[in-house]
Amino acid sequence: MGFARPLDEMHAGTAEEPGEIGAKQRRATRLWIPLGAALFCVALAISALVVPQQRLLHVLQSFIYVAVVILGARNNVFGLGAGVTIAAAWNALNLFVTHLMQAGAVAFWAFLHTGQARRLDTMMVTVGGIGHFILIFGCLADLHHRSMNKKRWWEFVIGGIASLAYFALIIVIAAPR
Repeated sequence: MGFARPLDEMHAGTAEEPGEIGAKQRRATRLWIPLGAALFCVALAISALVVPQQRLLHVLQSFIYVAVVILGARNNVFGLGAGVTIAAAWNALNLFVTHLMQAGAVAFWAFLHTGQARRLDTMMVTVGGIGHFILIFGCLADLHHRSMNKKRWWEFVIGGIASLAYFALIIVIAAPR
């Protein structure tokens, strides 16, 4: 005899058993993933206000994070792959290639000492990077508390590839020239 499962335990795109997802995983998807995505989107919004040429790019980029939060809330592994991959790629680019996260930290430190925000857009790169570290933590915590089979790992990888492909596409379409 089957009982209706609460919406909490229903998993779109997964075949998990009732009760398999615990409170720790729900905390990851309900707190850390939305918090990291929201912090990054705030950084995008402030940066778009300061640099109007980037508005379209940042609006399109924010759709990735909306999708990650929605898919995470639905316990869909595609969203976890997208969240980890886009956040890791963006942070790696801004830490090791452009060094804008470090420059943003320096600008933020100068703001704390002088009270003058001279490079708000650069400071937002650091804020966005922090949001990404939170997002990566939330996605990996969620992933850690679920049973993964080969199909789910492929979903994770495909979600990551899809997020990078979308990101590359919006850069080609909307990046300021």
